[in-house]
Formats: sequence, structure tokens, C-alpha cells
Amino acid sequence: MTSSPPPHRTQLGPLLVRHRLARGWSQRRTAAELCAAAGVPTLSRHEVSRWERQRRVPGGFWLGWLAVVLDIPAAVLTEAAVRTRRTGPPTAGGSGRPGADGARPAGRTGPGRTGGSTRGGGARAAATG
Repeated sequence: MTSSPPPHRTQLGPLLVRHRLARGWSQRRTAAELCAAAGVPTLSRHEVSRWERQRRVPGGFWLGWLAVVLDIPAAVLTEAAVRTRRTGPPTAGGSGRPGADGARPAGRTGPGRTGGSTRGGGARAAATG
């Protein structure tokens, strides 16, 4: 039987998953508990998922509320967040979705970006003159 790493040595994502599941909570419930505690209605289960998958690392505000809601010492969460930031997002396996690794698919641009055509804008410049 393999044991899980001690909480002071693990990265943030697995730590959050372990404590959330220990309470029997879904990501949606975790987000709702965080919103209720912090008085901020805008956190979604998608953000909790991003934290758990280490696609994002919460800042000090949410780390503080995660400590309260999941009953984890703030110092443990902060240390795990620092460790996670140092190592970066996971790269093994991927999700199979284009752009899931943070790279933009070729040819997709948006306002203010270069490297491709954009809709609109060009016709107006040609029509004036």
C-alpha cells in the first residue's frame, strides 16, 4: 500500500481534491461554500476545477477562504501554492483538447492580436477614402 505524500510536501491541486472529497463535496458545493464564506457570488465550480487540475493557482484571497472552508492551515495551503507555481501546470497526458496545454491553435486570433485576419474593420478602411 502506498501512502499519500504528507500535506506539507504536496502540490495544491491534489491537496484541494483530497480535502474536498474527505468532506464528500462536489466542486459545485465547494464553490458554493467558498462564495458563502467570502461573500463573493462569482466563484464557479469551473474555477475550483482549474485549481484542482493546477491550470490556475488561487491568490491570497481565495487561499485564505479555502483554508477556512476546507479546514486546512493557511500556511500549508500557501506552501503548496508556492510549490505549484514553481513547477508550473501539469504537462503529462493532456486532455486531448486543442489548446488545453495553454497554447493557442494556429490561425485563431482576436482583437489586438496579430497573425491572422479579423472579421470586420477591413471593409471600413477600404470604403473610406
